[in-house]
Amino acid sequence: MTYRPSAGQLPEREAIPTPYTWDLSHICRNWDDWMETYRELDAEIEAFKSRQGTLASGADALTGAFRAMDRMGVLSYRVWYYASLRYDEDQRNNEINARRQQVQILFAREHQSGSWFNPELLAIPLETIRHWMENSPPLALYRFAIESLFHEQEHVLDEQGERLLSYASRSSSVSHESYAALTTADMKPPTIALKSGEQVALSYGQYRAILETNRNQEDRAAAYRTFHQIYADNRNTYAALYNGVLQRDWFHARARGYDTTLEAALHGNDIPSSVVETLISVTKERVEPLRRYHRLRRRVLGVDSYRLHDVSIPLVQHDARYTYEEVVPWIVESVADLGDEYQQHVHDAFNGRWIDVFENTGKRSGAYSAPVYGAHPYMLLNFNETLDAVFTLAHEMGHSMHTLLAHRAQPFVYAGYTIFVAEVPSTLSEALFLDFMLTRADTASQRAVLLQHAIDSIASTFYTQVMFADFELQAHRLVEQDQPITAEVLSGIYSGLLREYYGDVLDEEPLSAMTWARIPHFYSTPYYVYQYATCFASTARLMQDLRASDRAMKSSGVDRYLGLLRAGGSGFPMDLLKTAGVDLSQPETVQAVGTELDALVSKLESALTV
Repeated sequence: MTYRPSAGQLPEREAIPTPYTWDLSHICRNWDDWMETYRELDAEIEAFKSRQGTLASGADALTGAFRAMDRMGVLSYRVWYYASLRYDEDQRNNEINARRQQVQILFAREHQSGSWFNPELLAIPLETIRHWMENSPPLALYRFAIESLFHEQEHVLDEQGERLLSYASRSSSVSHESYAALTTADMKPPTIALKSGEQVALSYGQYRAILETNRNQEDRAAAYRTFHQIYADNRNTYAALYNGVLQRDWFHARARGYDTTLEAALHGNDIPSSVVETLISVTKERVEPLRRYHRLRRRVLGVDSYRLHDVSIPLVQHDARYTYEEVVPWIVESVADLGDEYQQHVHDAFNGRWIDVFENTGKRSGAYSAPVYGAHPYMLLNFNETLDAVFTLAHEMGHSMHTLLAHRAQPFVYAGYTIFVAEVPSTLSEALFLDFMLTRADTASQRAVLLQHAIDSIASTFYTQVMFADFELQAHRLVEQDQPITAEVLSGIYSGLLREYYGDVLDEEPLSAMTWARIPHFYSTPYYVYQYATCFASTARLMQDLRASDRAMKSSGVDRYLGLLRAGGSGFPMDLLKTAGVDLSQPETVQAVGTELDALVSKLESALTV
């Protein structure tokens, strides 16, 4: 069976053939089964309260509490994802949304019923628990979970201090919520006139579409300047909100006894501050491949001026369409180097209805991989036959294989994994797929399209994110040094970074200095974006071994990579990556990205015959 949605039409879900929709019966058979699971979880939550005050009695009591939390966790996956995935099929369904909210309320009760666990466990001397683990293999299973909890203890305050911080937490999200309101609910998109005479309401989606598809430079410039002027007009408000984020982070860092905000952000995953500092310093030393790419773009586009509104337009016009049926075997074949078992898992994902493929009316936008413990991963796509959609499928398949291997190899307590490693399998899956597609490209134009896709991915996922991390670090350090935070100060930092990373490749655009005001991560999740870059660097290092001509080196690289996937969350992320052969404390790991980019730019030059 081959199905392709009609161009320009959004089908109702019932019109999409069943093989292209996911089968959620592997989570719950139906809503009756879901309700039975919900009630089972509810009973487990209620029963867990009776364990309070028992942990110090010995290994059996502590093991029993951990196992009870595991049972609640497994049930939580089923209850949440059945309702959540059903809702994402059609988000107009308020009945299912109500059930989803019902689960969220239950989760709040679960959190409350278990809030005593960590303080009670931390009250037991660690040496006592270690002695228990030596004599109790069932409890020893939870060694890393216990040790990592105690790892946090040195920065946990006494009861009164923790109570005071809990009061302060109520105001912690004010800056982010105010920013969200200002940039969404209160923002009225301006309208611009394109050279064609078309009037466009400049939402963020329309802004990105113009920069990525409109080949008229004046239109791109108008969209860029109009969009950034919105932020410039309110620069002082945005600066005040960001200052609130910075002051909050510094308050919490000092309250818990950290020397810096960066240390406070990284301590939980046992990541040294030097990892971020090395990432930034080495990337700055290796910006020449990025500049070389943009010099090439300027020549190919044939423009007299080259600014940030010119960096996203394709160098080669590409209107090819890729049907889902032809892409599926390509994805399977692209991972052949990872072994027959891995390849079979990918095949099972396609044939087992793990994927909801096409867009339909009311369906959630975007794409994701849902890690459903006790069943298998599920992937939501909105496949539209573009090259981006094809690489998105490869990306989400990488996430799903990570989930599958971790869930099968690890007990529930270690089945999850941190964001610090999460994007490694997804970006590596894309890298393998790029290699495969380049081998089957028939023309120089096809190779150029693929190479630009890969290069743009490095530029946006690595270099831009490092620059964002650099900005965050500089801004936080100003607060730590009791320096004032104003719009002029923040814009000065950002314009300086543009010069450091791009040099003289970009012509000056004053409004580009306001970019800091439109990056939501700065306001919602400080010190988060660097992880995109570390994952990309990890992938570049791993791919050096996977592409090796030496068979022993390649085989070893595959084994270490699959070991990383199977490890789940069974250790601190830096330790897991080191076992896989990736040491992010070493400059060579970060330098691998620059080396990769330089090679790709050389290939692109050849394909474009420039």
